Amino acid sequence: MKNDFKHKVVVVTGATGGIGRALSWRFATAGARIVLIDLDMEQMSALQNQVERSGTEVLSIECDITDYERCQAAMQQVVDRFGGIDVLINNAGISHQSQFSETDMAVFRQIMEVNYFGAIHCTKAALDSLVQRHGMIISLSSTGGFAPMLGRVAYSASKHALHGLFESLRVELKDKGVQVMIACPGATATDMRKTTMDGAGNVLELPADAAGSVASPPDVAEAIFRGAVNNRRILIHSKMSKKNWFYWKFFPALFEYKLYKQQQADFARHLDSVTVDQEVSHG
Repeated sequence: MKNDFKHKVVVVTGATGGIGRALSWRFATAGARIVLIDLDMEQMSALQNQVERSGTEVLSIECDITDYERCQAAMQQVVDRFGGIDVLINNAGISHQSQFSETDMAVFRQIMEVNYFGAIHCTKAALDSLVQRHGMIISLSSTGGFAPMLGRVAYSASKHALHGLFESLRVELKDKGVQVMIACPGATATDMRKTTMDGAGNVLELPADAAGSVASPPDVAEAIFRGAVNNRRILIHSKMSKKNWFYWKFFPALFEYKLYKQQQADFARHLDSVTVDQEVSHG
């Protein structure tokens, strides 16, 4: 049966980011009541005012999802305000771009705390209400959740962990009426590129992905919404992600070889850029 989200209570973590903002709007247009969870209260207030003007009930909660007690308090606030939670969207996430050997342990831990433990904290805190209301959990992953990624070992590890967690949890919750969907968007024009860390934890300013087409957050949100309506177990959105899934599942050695060749090409380009910089500095 298709799901109807009219009057449902939908909680979105990382709500002020590109996909989080688009998901909040999309479920609001379906008649849901929206709960925004993020650390940026100023942006949340602005988003709340915009969404409320469409006639939607909105609650904003400032919460650090790496703190389980704060997640418990946030979910209790939702229950107190709306009576329960129907949909939890674990959208909040951070990334990095650095080789394993150049990535500080603090970066590994920070990414796991947000991407993995943050999802655990919110899910654990909302679970009783989700079970009571036969709700739905939607967790945002990526290609890195089912295949290797170059220069994003910590990020990929956190997303692989999400798959193990929520695929197992789906089975545990089957007889309790709670649906679980894992969404794997491809390259998306979000703010994450502007807040990706290097191996030392410093923020990088990255250009848009060059490989394949880059989806807009509303396009991704629409695909996730449709997946939720149709009770999909997993949603792989972009053509590139579907291609990666196919090759990794059926031809893993070939997929690894292609990644290796890409790594060699990236390294060659890096050497060329260093040579040019040296020639300019000595010119």
